[in-house]
Amino acid sequence: MSFAENPFYQEDFDLLTETELEHKLIVHNDEVNTFDFVAETLVKICKHSWEQAEQCTYIIHHKGKYAVKHGNMDRLRAMKDAITERGISATVE
Repeated sequence: MSFAENPFYQEDFDLLTETELEHKLIVHNDEVNTFDFVAETLVKICKHSWEQAEQCTYIIHHKGKYAVKHGNMDRLRAMKDAITERGISATVE
């Protein structure tokens, strides 16, 4: 029986995978930055397409915040730091 076929190990693997992917990069709305600047930031930092970045920006504006990226904590923290260095409010949850 291989590692992947063993139900005991598979349960541990599934739990680790879920834990790693549960973090979210949240961008918060403000009254300072323009739509284009926020969208450009999402394209540059998060590697969104222009259309995806634009949609995220509209959601952020209308809902007050939005999870623009999901993934592991270290990767999202680096993105958050890059976003906040540009003057945009962001958190990782």
